[in-house]
Amino acid sequence: MNILDEPAGAADDQAVRDARIVLGGLVEPGGRRLHELVTAYGPVEALDRLVRGHESGPLAEAAALRLHGRTPAAFAAQLWERSDRLGVRILTPESGDWPARLADLRHISVDGPHTIDRDTYPPQCLWLRGPHRLDDAVERSVAMVGARANTGYGAHAATELGYGLADQGWSVVSGGAYGIDAFAHRAALAAGGVTVAVLACGVDRPYPLSNTALFDQIAEEGLLISEWPPGTAPFKVRFLVRNRVIAALSRGTVLVEAGARSGARQTLRRARQLRRAAMAVPGPISSEMSVGCHEELRREPHELVRPVTTVAQVLEEVGGIGELAPVPRGADRPLDALDPVERQLVDAVPRRGGAYAEQIAIDAGVSLRVALAILPSLALRGHLREHGGGFARPLPTGRKP
Repeated sequence: MNILDEPAGAADDQAVRDARIVLGGLVEPGGRRLHELVTAYGPVEALDRLVRGHESGPLAEAAALRLHGRTPAAFAAQLWERSDRLGVRILTPESGDWPARLADLRHISVDGPHTIDRDTYPPQCLWLRGPHRLDDAVERSVAMVGARANTGYGAHAATELGYGLADQGWSVVSGGAYGIDAFAHRAALAAGGVTVAVLACGVDRPYPLSNTALFDQIAEEGLLISEWPPGTAPFKVRFLVRNRVIAALSRGTVLVEAGARSGARQTLRRARQLRRAAMAVPGPISSEMSVGCHEELRREPHELVRPVTTVAQVLEEVGGIGELAPVPRGADRPLDALDPVERQLVDAVPRRGGAYAEQIAIDAGVSLRVALAILPSLALRGHLREHGGGFARPLPTGRKP
């Protein structure tokens, strides 16, 4: 049906969607000025002001270059046609499965000389490949990020955590990169779970190319998403831009392994800024790939970055009230059940030979009356044995008296 034949409400909705995807194609995502224009005028009028010369400066100049003489309607038609041909879905904030958490990005912009810190606003649209609703896929999700040049330790940690989270019904969000990202994605898929890869390029241009098979599997069983239209190349700065989306989509971010200058640390910083759970996996102190994790744990207040080593600890940080991880403890020992006085009496019994109750009481520092009341009970329970009118330690298993 032609847009002119649609009811007025449907036509208006289509005009908004078209304006959103044109803005998403003409302007790099996250920009403050574009967000201000759309907030003030709405997507349709903001686009109109941008292309008709009502706005000046770098934003308008960049948009004009990309428009390259085409009308916004023609540009929108090209984006829709290419997306349909590639089987790519397009979401805008007006879509029913747009994740509400992305709106939080408008709160973390920081004035200063660095555009990465200033231009942190929500995307105008997202391009997706995959069978799931995005809002459902990220409702219970954890981001896992880390070093590209991972160690065996990092691969083990990412695999254990990724598989365990997916096995517990949580989605794993990451960036599709070499190393920790890829191990986290593969582990979630191996567990039969959902994983979401947030790309810094078009969803039809998997990067790195060696992960093409992984991206194809994610597109079939999970979700590939991007703020950039199909065909967009992966420039270095775009990886830093997309990190804010990884952090915003998830309930928390785990830094699995990272060098001192790792870009993954920026994703953890975004999680802190967004007041999401921020976690780091401690590693060997001799490993350069754990320096970033240790610095995050050492420099940030304890309540801002938490050390985690198990799935249960991650879920304690991102789950509901009362979902506490069990406290690690060693194997139970027979003497663990004794009260302090009983333990004192057992400790006072010689390891070789035996002793009478009076000597045991003296060595334990208790009264003879207390010793005479407790020692027979300890013998009945197997913690001691009667020996020549006194008491001795139990015999080793298999040894006869």
